[in-house]
Amino acid sequence: MPVYLAWTAAPPDTLEGPWTEAREVAPGLLLVDSTESLSAVFHALKWSLPDDAALLVSPVPSTPKSRGMAPGTTTWLRDRTERP
Repeated sequence: MPVYLAWTAAPPDTLEGPWTEAREVAPGLLLVDSTESLSAVFHALKWSLPDDAALLVSPVPSTPKSRGMAPGTTTWLRDRTERP
């Protein structure tokens, strides 16, 4: 299942959209797994934010290197992405 990395300056309290799971792994930094397109995920996140909130969404094709994320983040990513 595709994984998307999203950053926003104004993280929403609740996340409802076309995804199986959305995890906040650091303040404003989200990981989302969804079978939907990048556009569908972007727009669902955009609609859950205030109109002036910054938002960036990108696919995560392989397990990235990371540090300082919420507990379980690396395992969550390894379960959903290919190892480089």
